[in-house]
Amino acid sequence: MSTAQHKIGSGFGAESTADDVLQGIDLTGKLAIVTGGYSGLGLETTRALTKAGARVVVPARRPDAAREALAGIDGVELDELDLSDLESVRGFAERFLASGRTLDFVIDNAGVMALPETRVGPGWEAQFATNHLGHFALVNRLWPAIEPGGARVVSSSSRGHHWSGIRWDDVQWRHGYDKWHAYGQSKTANVLFAVHLDKLGRDAGVRAFSPHPGDIMTPLQRHLPKEEMVAAGWIDENGNALNPELLKTPEQGAATQVWAATSPQLDGLGGLYLEDCDVAEPALADGETGVKDWAIDPEQAARLWEFSAELTGVNAFAA
Repeated sequence: MSTAQHKIGSGFGAESTADDVLQGIDLTGKLAIVTGGYSGLGLETTRALTKAGARVVVPARRPDAAREALAGIDGVELDELDLSDLESVRGFAERFLASGRTLDFVIDNAGVMALPETRVGPGWEAQFATNHLGHFALVNRLWPAIEPGGARVVSSSSRGHHWSGIRWDDVQWRHGYDKWHAYGQSKTANVLFAVHLDKLGRDAGVRAFSPHPGDIMTPLQRHLPKEEMVAAGWIDENGNALNPELLKTPEQGAATQVWAATSPQLDGLGGLYLEDCDVAEPALADGETGVKDWAIDPEQAARLWEFSAELTGVNAFAA
């Protein structure tokens, strides 16, 4: 399969921060939505964008916690959104569209990881539902605000996509649930979503990317038992990272998705998986970096789009 998945020599790298990639970029007058923009990488993304002049709408599942976390950051609006609840997604999108504003960036940052088997909505597996289906419905419902300005859409993924492609015979994990492989499937879905959205939206100037933030300790690990993280060699018995030099800071972790949303270096490109503030290479069979073929396969991306549209009842591109 031919691919544009090759480094472009951005000049940035694993140690670059969100502020670094925004040097010289003025976002005054720009409007962004950052889901989960009040915690972990989302909070650093919000800080960096507003510092560069953008206004950021932060839809939050926990508005009170968001209000506290964002206190003192100018240029932020809060609203309520639970991505696992499609009625909540619809309500947020309708409220935003009623404002009549046009979006410049949508960063689908929020997510959950390694949940115990959990069902939401009509029995959907919670990681697929939250990480993928909620964002799929959100972007499709916001399309009237995304299309006019040729916005960039950033579908945050992870190296976790290496762990599973889309399990077409059992997408909802009704048989033999594995929390890590279920997470991997949801992260593959995030990449495939960007691939097909970019294909559908590029004629309108809308481009989509899917970044991997890097290895980092954030509240995303909140569902993992301490004992499991100790056994994996991530932390010691006191909760301290065993190899902190191998972990990115939150500012570094947010850099790739901020670069994806704002960098002029990506003009004319789209549908790509990114890591360390550059386009990622195809993954080697035994490698830990790069993007797996199953995550950028256009046929898989189109199939997932139709499947997701059927499940959610939302498709901005329906004939």
